[in-house]
Amino acid sequence: MKRTWTIIGVRDVPGSFKWYQALFGQPETPPGHDHFGQIQDTDGTVLLCLHRWGAHEHPSLMSPDDVPPGNGLLLFFRVDDFDMGLERARALVTRLEEEPHVNPNTRTREFSLRDPDGYYVTISSISASRPAKRRPNERLQPTKARGRISKSRKGRPRLRG
Repeated sequence: MKRTWTIIGVRDVPGSFKWYQALFGQPETPPGHDHFGQIQDTDGTVLLCLHRWGAHEHPSLMSPDDVPPGNGLLLFFRVDDFDMGLERARALVTRLEEEPHVNPNTRTREFSLRDPDGYYVTISSISASRPAKRRPNERLQPTKARGRISKSRKGRPRLRG
């Protein structure tokens, strides 16, 4: 598999389409249909598909009344214009679900908000907010080779056979 198309159910495809274009800083264009639209990157990569609830009778897209939208789903987007994305997000919502912070796992800045249908959307910067500090003298964690390491004549560690 090379690409996935994430498809979410929405009440108003044109309205949600406009909202996501504003969030990503894209020029406003109409969706391909009133029941379906694809948010695409400048290179044509599909970022997100919007599908009107109940259109085409797809079992998992029948109604938002059966299960809350976004149950079990996190929309996570990596962006190269984090600061501008944050400004655009603040213009779209009255409050963020999570204020900007550094994710300790990815070491990238991120924030979260809700889209018009209630989906939880996280925006994360592509690059780390600050490079990890390298400690050249930090001791390495023990490995299976422990106990088989001896010092060479020059004082450097050497693995014994």
